[in-house]
Amino acid sequence: MTDGVVERSRPRDRILETAQDMFHRHGIKGVGVDAITEAAGTNKMTLYRHFESKDELIIECLRATAAKASKIWDAFEAQHPGDKLAQLHAWVHKASEMLNADCRGCDMANAAVELSEADHPARRVIKELKEAQREKLVALCRDAGIGQAELLADTLSLLLEGARVSMQSVGAEGPSAQFVRMAESLIASFRAR
Repeated sequence: MTDGVVERSRPRDRILETAQDMFHRHGIKGVGVDAITEAAGTNKMTLYRHFESKDELIIECLRATAAKASKIWDAFEAQHPGDKLAQLHAWVHKASEMLNADCRGCDMANAAVELSEADHPARRVIKELKEAQREKLVALCRDAGIGQAELLADTLSLLLEGARVSMQSVGAEGPSAQFVRMAESLIASFRAR
Protein backbone atom coordinates (compact mmCIF):
# COMPACT_ATOMS: atom_id res chain seq x y z
CA MET A 1 0.00 0.00 0.00
CA THR A 2 1.42 3.38 -0.97
CA ASP A 3 -0.10 6.60 0.41
CA GLY A 4 -3.45 4.88 0.91
CA VAL A 5 -3.54 3.60 -2.68
CA VAL A 6 -3.25 -0.11 -3.24
CA GLU A 7 -0.81 -0.82 -6.02
CA ARG A 8 -2.01 -3.26 -8.65
CA SER A 9 -1.03 -6.77 -7.70
CA ARG A 10 -2.79 -10.09 -7.47
CA PRO A 11 -6.17 -9.78 -5.72
CA ARG A 12 -5.22 -12.25 -2.97
CA ASP A 13 -2.04 -10.31 -2.20
CA ARG A 14 -3.89 -6.97 -2.23
CA ILE A 15 -6.55 -8.31 0.12
CA LEU A 16 -3.96 -9.79 2.48
CA GLU A 17 -1.76 -6.67 2.54
CA THR A 18 -4.77 -4.38 2.98
CA ALA A 19 -6.22 -6.51 5.78
CA GLN A 20 -2.86 -6.64 7.59
CA ASP A 21 -2.55 -2.88 7.44
CA MET A 22 -6.14 -2.22 8.49
CA PHE A 23 -6.12 -4.81 11.30
CA HIS A 24 -2.88 -3.31 12.57
CA ARG A 25 -4.14 0.28 12.52
CA HIS A 26 -7.77 -0.23 13.57
CA GLY A 27 -7.95 -3.64 15.25
CA ILE A 28 -9.47 -6.85 13.95
CA LYS A 29 -12.94 -6.20 15.29
CA GLY A 30 -12.82 -2.60 14.09
CA VAL A 31 -12.52 -3.61 10.44
CA GLY A 32 -15.16 -5.37 8.41
CA VAL A 33 -14.90 -7.33 5.19
CA ASP A 34 -16.62 -4.52 3.26
CA ALA A 35 -13.96 -2.01 4.30
CA ILE A 36 -11.16 -4.42 3.40
CA THR A 37 -12.54 -5.17 -0.06
CA GLU A 38 -13.15 -1.50 -0.79
CA ALA A 39 -9.63 -0.50 0.27
CA ALA A 40 -8.15 -3.44 -1.68
CA GLY A 41 -10.05 -2.46 -4.82
CA THR A 42 -11.89 -5.75 -5.02
CA ASN A 43 -15.20 -7.25 -3.86
CA LYS A 44 -16.50 -9.71 -1.28
CA MET A 45 -16.83 -12.51 -3.83
CA THR A 46 -13.13 -12.23 -4.61
CA LEU A 47 -12.21 -12.10 -0.93
CA TYR A 48 -14.23 -15.23 -0.19
CA ARG A 49 -12.76 -16.99 -3.22
CA HIS A 50 -9.32 -16.63 -1.62
CA PHE A 51 -10.29 -16.80 2.06
CA GLU A 52 -13.23 -18.90 3.25
CA SER A 53 -14.01 -16.50 6.09
CA LYS A 54 -12.77 -13.41 7.90
CA ASP A 55 -11.27 -15.79 10.46
CA GLU A 56 -9.19 -17.46 7.75
CA LEU A 57 -8.07 -14.02 6.54
CA ILE A 58 -7.05 -13.14 10.11
CA ILE A 59 -5.02 -16.34 10.37
CA GLU A 60 -3.27 -15.67 7.05
CA CYS A 61 -2.48 -12.13 8.19
CA LEU A 62 -0.92 -13.48 11.38
CA ARG A 63 1.12 -16.03 9.41
CA ALA A 64 2.32 -13.26 7.08
CA THR A 65 3.39 -11.23 10.11
CA ALA A 66 5.32 -14.23 11.43
CA ALA A 67 7.00 -14.69 8.03
CA LYS A 68 8.20 -11.07 8.14
CA ALA A 69 9.57 -11.65 11.63
CA SER A 70 11.40 -14.76 10.41
CA LYS A 71 13.24 -12.63 7.84
CA ILE A 72 14.40 -10.37 10.65
CA TRP A 73 15.97 -13.37 12.39
CA ASP A 74 17.70 -14.29 9.13
CA ALA A 75 19.08 -10.74 8.95
CA PHE A 76 20.64 -11.10 12.41
CA GLU A 77 22.57 -14.15 11.20
CA ALA A 78 23.59 -12.39 7.98
CA GLN A 79 24.79 -9.28 9.85
CA HIS A 80 26.65 -11.23 12.55
CA PRO A 81 27.50 -14.66 11.12
CA GLY A 82 28.33 -17.12 13.87
CA ASP A 83 28.32 -14.45 16.61
CA LYS A 84 25.24 -15.34 18.65
CA LEU A 85 25.87 -12.74 21.32
CA ALA A 86 26.02 -10.00 18.67
CA GLN A 87 22.80 -11.41 17.22
CA LEU A 88 21.17 -11.20 20.66
CA HIS A 89 22.21 -7.55 20.95
CA ALA A 90 20.90 -6.99 17.40
CA TRP A 91 17.55 -8.47 18.55
CA VAL A 92 17.42 -5.91 21.38
CA HIS A 93 18.14 -3.01 19.04
CA LYS A 94 15.70 -4.22 16.39
CA ALA A 95 13.00 -4.65 19.03
CA SER A 96 13.64 -1.08 20.18
CA GLU A 97 13.57 0.20 16.61
CA MET A 98 10.23 -1.51 15.97
CA LEU A 99 8.89 -0.31 19.32
CA ASN A 100 9.70 3.29 18.49
CA ALA A 101 8.57 3.08 14.87
CA ASP A 102 5.06 1.92 15.65
CA CYS A 103 3.13 2.43 18.86
CA ARG A 104 0.44 -0.12 17.89
CA GLY A 105 2.48 -3.01 19.25
CA CYS A 106 2.58 -6.67 18.28
CA ASP A 107 -0.11 -7.81 15.86
CA MET A 108 -0.25 -11.25 17.46
CA ALA A 109 -0.57 -9.93 21.00
CA ASN A 110 -3.20 -7.43 19.88
CA ALA A 111 -5.12 -10.19 18.11
CA ALA A 112 -4.95 -12.39 21.22
CA VAL A 113 -6.46 -9.58 23.30
CA GLU A 114 -9.20 -8.87 20.77
CA LEU A 115 -10.08 -12.47 20.01
CA SER A 116 -10.83 -13.46 23.58
CA GLU A 117 -12.99 -16.47 22.70
CA ALA A 118 -10.96 -19.53 23.71
CA ASP A 119 -12.18 -21.51 20.69
CA HIS A 120 -11.48 -18.83 18.07
CA PRO A 121 -9.43 -20.52 15.31
CA ALA A 122 -6.79 -17.78 15.35
CA ARG A 123 -5.99 -18.40 19.03
CA ARG A 124 -4.25 -21.70 18.23
CA VAL A 125 -2.25 -20.04 15.46
CA ILE A 126 -1.25 -17.14 17.74
CA LYS A 127 -0.08 -19.61 20.39
CA GLU A 128 1.95 -21.60 17.85
CA LEU A 129 3.56 -18.50 16.37
CA LYS A 130 4.38 -16.96 19.76
CA GLU A 131 5.85 -20.28 20.95
CA ALA A 132 8.01 -20.47 17.81
CA GLN A 133 9.29 -16.94 18.45
CA ARG A 134 10.06 -17.86 22.04
CA GLU A 135 11.98 -20.94 20.97
CA LYS A 136 14.09 -18.84 18.58
CA LEU A 137 14.94 -16.41 21.35
CA VAL A 138 15.70 -19.24 23.80
CA ALA A 139 18.00 -20.88 21.23
CA LEU A 140 19.73 -17.57 20.56
CA CYS A 141 20.30 -16.99 24.28
CA ARG A 142 21.55 -20.56 24.72
CA ASP A 143 23.86 -20.31 21.69
CA ALA A 144 25.17 -16.98 23.02
CA GLY A 145 26.40 -18.87 26.09
CA ILE A 146 23.70 -17.80 28.56
CA GLY A 147 23.34 -20.43 31.29
CA GLN A 148 19.70 -19.70 32.05
CA ALA A 149 18.67 -19.17 28.45
CA GLU A 150 14.98 -19.87 28.94
CA LEU A 151 14.71 -17.48 31.87
CA LEU A 152 16.52 -14.70 29.98
CA ALA A 153 14.43 -15.23 26.85
CA ASP A 154 11.21 -15.12 28.86
CA THR A 155 12.39 -12.04 30.77
CA LEU A 156 13.31 -10.22 27.54
CA SER A 157 10.00 -11.23 25.95
CA LEU A 158 7.99 -9.93 28.90
CA LEU A 159 10.07 -6.74 28.95
CA LEU A 160 9.30 -6.16 25.27
CA GLU A 161 5.59 -6.89 25.69
CA GLY A 162 5.48 -4.52 28.66
CA ALA A 163 7.33 -1.84 26.68
CA ARG A 164 4.76 -2.20 23.89
CA VAL A 165 1.89 -1.68 26.30
CA SER A 166 3.69 1.24 27.93
CA MET A 167 4.25 2.81 24.52
CA GLN A 168 0.54 2.51 23.73
CA SER A 169 -0.60 3.87 27.08
CA VAL A 170 1.89 6.62 27.98
CA GLY A 171 3.92 7.11 24.81
CA ALA A 172 7.62 7.21 24.00
CA GLU A 173 8.49 9.25 27.11
CA GLY A 174 7.35 6.49 29.46
CA PRO A 175 9.23 3.42 30.69
CA SER A 176 9.54 2.04 27.15
CA ALA A 177 12.21 4.70 26.53
CA GLN A 178 14.50 2.60 28.74
CA PHE A 179 13.96 -0.67 26.84
CA VAL A 180 17.48 -0.99 25.37
CA ARG A 181 19.17 -0.05 28.63
CA MET A 182 17.06 -2.52 30.61
CA ALA A 183 17.46 -5.34 28.07
CA GLU A 184 21.23 -4.86 27.82
CA SER A 185 21.47 -4.83 31.62
CA LEU A 186 19.53 -8.09 31.77
CA ILE A 187 21.84 -9.72 29.23
CA ALA A 188 24.93 -8.55 31.14
CA SER A 189 23.45 -9.79 34.41
CA PHE A 190 22.66 -13.24 32.99
CA ARG A 191 26.12 -13.51 31.39
CA ALA A 192 27.76 -12.71 34.73
CA ARG A 193 26.00 -15.62 36.48
